[in-house]
Amino acid sequence: MASSITSSFQTSLRSLFLGERNGFCVSSVPVTRVGFLRKTIECKESRIGKQPIEVPSNVTITLEGQDLKVKGPLGELSIAYPREVKVEREESGILKVKKAMETRRANQMHGLFRTLTDNMVVGVSKGFEKKLQMIGVGYRATVEGKDLVLSLGFSHPVRMTIPEGLKVKVEDNTRITVSGYDKSEIGQFAASIRKWRPPEPYKGKGVKYADEVIRRKEGKAGKKK
Repeated sequence: MASSITSSFQTSLRSLFLGERNGFCVSSVPVTRVGFLRKTIECKESRIGKQPIEVPSNVTITLEGQDLKVKGPLGELSIAYPREVKVEREESGILKVKKAMETRRANQMHGLFRTLTDNMVVGVSKGFEKKLQMIGVGYRATVEGKDLVLSLGFSHPVRMTIPEGLKVKVEDNTRITVSGYDKSEIGQFAASIRKWRPPEPYKGKGVKYADEVIRRKEGKAGKKK
């Protein structure tokens, strides 16, 4: 008798907590699934990238897929576009650089490659130039053949080979003008010249860009007695 009561009690407990197939169903409270809200990033169109590029009549454009070649009276340049952007030529002759996809990187590449394309068109048609100025006693520059020779106070003159496609002109022995059709090459060579003797902030001695403003520092005052 006692064993039957114990067995019946265990069966009731099992039905209450675990449920049985033929018995009543134990109710369960649904657990809310935890999720994360993803914020959609809107890529705005670049103000620089959406501007059209006017092509002069003396410039020839060759577009093959993602490769662009620009040829003008001053020279020839080419560029390969990444998959994030594409270039199209309209019937009016102007060029437009557009995004090929809506991503953050495409938005970054849009304005960059529009600027590079415009620099190519302007470079082969009109050209660019960068001017430098030498300040200091005994500082001077001369052009000897295909070399630029700088006297910057070292024990020996600095001789730099002028890259192909660039022209260097020296005026008054202290003013240097670097010109050509490739803007990046001009900037790189001008930076190499300035690197030999950057302007110091006390007296301003050195090689600086013509439009560069040197922030001067006040020298140490003598000790008062």
